[in-house]
Amino acid sequence: MSHTAPTLPTRQLVIRTLGEILVTLGVIVFLFIAYELWFTGFYTARAQTHLKHQLEASWASPVASPSSTATAGGSASPGATSVPSAAPPVLVLPGDAVGIIRIPRLGANYGYVIVEGVSTDDLKKGPGHYPGSAAPGAIGNFVLSGHRTTYLAPFNGLGDLQPGDAIVIETRDTYYTYRVTNTDVVLPTKVSVVLPVPDRPHAKPTKALITLTTCTPKYSASHRLVVDGLLESALPKSAGLPPALATG
Repeated sequence: MSHTAPTLPTRQLVIRTLGEILVTLGVIVFLFIAYELWFTGFYTARAQTHLKHQLEASWASPVASPSSTATAGGSASPGATSVPSAAPPVLVLPGDAVGIIRIPRLGANYGYVIVEGVSTDDLKKGPGHYPGSAAPGAIGNFVLSGHRTTYLAPFNGLGDLQPGDAIVIETRDTYYTYRVTNTDVVLPTKVSVVLPVPDRPHAKPTKALITLTTCTPKYSASHRLVVDGLLESALPKSAGLPPALATG
């Protein structure tokens, strides 16, 4: 006498299959979130360590003469930025470390090495300096962009900044302290915010400004959060920490 194996009713089979699909999707979503929040952060942490070592080595070495910062053709490399210092300006090439950004409002331990460039690969390493925008402390607009939710999210707290908050840029010999003057939310197409005089295409800059940009709202790229600031002081590092860092 033969026996056939019992079969699940069609409704139960559908429910079980659907449950397995949902569990699989849940695992995929979990792995994606883990990648976005953990692996990307791990990548940036390693890149920041490398950039910090590069910066320390650069700052410890003698400053090259102006003639040695030019290419064989006699002109600076495309995309390079001249970072001011007590000695002749130091040429910073794309992908190199520019300096360190510190924002006391975001914590005493907040500090990221700035990389020259704002390409996708550059911003994976840390906040990026727009090539062609002003150097730290220089007349014009020193423009930085950074991630808000991935790759260590260096600009995650930009929405907490208020007028009067300090933004300190550390270079080889100087601490440049800017004070926040305004925050705004704009469309990604409003590129005039990064001009030498923001939103004034034909104006000649007369002040040293800073602009920080990042995506907003969090986990979206529909708009840009823009933080503007004005240079308050330039303090030689030999004089110690600026008040904004000394007091936190």
